[in-house]
Amino acid sequence: MIVVKNLTKSFGTHYALRGINLEIPTGTFLSIFGPNGAGKTTFIRILSTLSRPSTGEIYFDDKNLRDHAESFRQRIGVIGHSTFLYDELTAFENLQFYAKLYSLPDARKRIQQALEEVGLLARADDFVRTFSRGMQQRLSIARAMLHQPDILLLDEPFTGLDQHASSMLKHWLSELKSEKRTILLVTHDLTHGLELADQVAIFVRGKVAYFESADHVDETEFQAHYHKVVAAGGAA
Repeated sequence: MIVVKNLTKSFGTHYALRGINLEIPTGTFLSIFGPNGAGKTTFIRILSTLSRPSTGEIYFDDKNLRDHAESFRQRIGVIGHSTFLYDELTAFENLQFYAKLYSLPDARKRIQQALEEVGLLARADDFVRTFSRGMQQRLSIARAMLHQPDILLLDEPFTGLDQHASSMLKHWLSELKSEKRTILLVTHDLTHGLELADQVAIFVRGKVAYFESADHVDETEFQAHYHKVVAAGGAA
């Protein structure tokens, strides 16, 4: 269970988050939508311990993130629209670097398995700079899953992917969902986000303007409601 209580984040006088309250049960797939500047990426950065909130609390299984950040990092995998891979290293070397950070036992076997899962085992010894955008994103997926995390945080992972890579990512997320991992997906892609989700949320101006079970959402109606909420600044 992830519980977020009265979370705020300010940068000077600007508030990126203005009192976020959410409860995300274990094994839930939550899709978060919203316009640019709504605070979605800031929210993911705080959950991934890359940024600290200004006020508020986050609990994972009743443990405060503030007091257990180190142990929580072992439980999460993060995938963004920027891959943060090392271009001058091979695919294998990139994963080897992260395997050392996580002190993974039997690292070579786990790396080969991860590369095979994303269809890159044959390119293990190729430099990342030679990879297409889709291949780089697949490698970032392998990196995120290297330590078998039970929580995944994804920030616009479909950005810049071709149709083949996008379909592969969607299939992979569906498989992870079936494994009952807790997944938070930030996306502008309403179709993919709604199809995968158990719960959906809309962020507007740093607030949760909408939160609902995906079972109660019709895509056509949701799209109309989404645009209404965004146009109204979260007041609809």
